[in-house]
Amino acid sequence: MDGNFYVGWGTLALINAGIAQGKNRTGLNWFLLSLFLGPLATFILLIVEKRRDEEI
Repeated sequence: MDGNFYVGWGTLALINAGIAQGKNRTGLNWFLLSLFLGPLATFILLIVEKRRDEEI
């Protein structure tokens, strides 16, 4: 396979981590999940709602 495929997949995982952090979710977990799911993880992140900050 072409090396560009892996670069694109890794870039998508980094973008998903940023989106996840913007929605108050763990960026590292979503980065790792995105390495396996790729575009499906992006779709999931787009449909989930932002997690509320819980103040105690």
